[in-house]
Amino acid sequence: MEKKRMGKLQKIWITLKNNAQLRIGLLLLIILLLIAVFGPVFAPYNPKRLNDDLLAAPCAKYLFGTDKLGHDVFSQILCGAATSLKIGFIAAMISAVIGVIFGGVAGFFGGVIDQIFSEIMNIFLMLPTFFLILLIIATFGSSMLNVMIVIGLTSWVGNARLMRAQAKAIKERTFIKSSIAMGESKFSILVRHVIPNGIFPIIANTTMNISGAILTEAGLSFLGLGDPNVISWGQIITAGKGDLPKAWWISTFPGIMTIFTVLTFFLIGEGLNRVLSPKMDAKK
Repeated sequence: MEKKRMGKLQKIWITLKNNAQLRIGLLLLIILLLIAVFGPVFAPYNPKRLNDDLLAAPCAKYLFGTDKLGHDVFSQILCGAATSLKIGFIAAMISAVIGVIFGGVAGFFGGVIDQIFSEIMNIFLMLPTFFLILLIIATFGSSMLNVMIVIGLTSWVGNARLMRAQAKAIKERTFIKSSIAMGESKFSILVRHVIPNGIFPIIANTTMNISGAILTEAGLSFLGLGDPNVISWGQIITAGKGDLPKAWWISTFPGIMTIFTVLTFFLIGEGLNRVLSPKMDAKK
């Protein structure tokens, strides 16, 4: 048992050693998670506290300066990390679940079901997604829950198309045909064999979708459609957009953190693509 565990750890180490993108991405992710978990503890000020120093430039007292209401930007960034990451993770998970189910059913069952599901996917691809999100948020409210759900419900098509292609290829394999011949139900085959064997590209794509969800939330907040009751990087950027010429630091620092997060998940997604799809390296 101990040898098997050591073998797995060695395999993981070799994978990380040979994959610089994944290694750097995971290191950056650890930093982000530490900020999200311990940020509120180490924040020098209450992020909602109104100070007398309005639009104070970055200094020893306020590392990232203050906004027009006297909020400490550094404290807000530390406390907003958890909100932004939560939105990204949950929205991406919703997208992954819908995409896997939708694409798996379409690809495995084929025929009329595949045609109907493919047309639905084509409709979603043709829709102007961001404007659809704006319409739904404006109609049902801009709470953080609504933002996460609507982002997830409008970003699942990419995962569905990947899963559909995987399911169509896997169902032609010998072990699937053997399971059908032995009388195993199609639903059981889909859940036990097709989805587990075809999930790997979706894992990599979902990782990249996390950064996309964070960017979408930032865009919604910039347009005034974010949740005003929570602190997120998008909300901080929005708060500083009016004072950008004279107080650049308000929007700049949360913007840098957003870029840092997008880069992190892009590196992890690319690294996972190379691990889960070795043919990518072979082609190069």
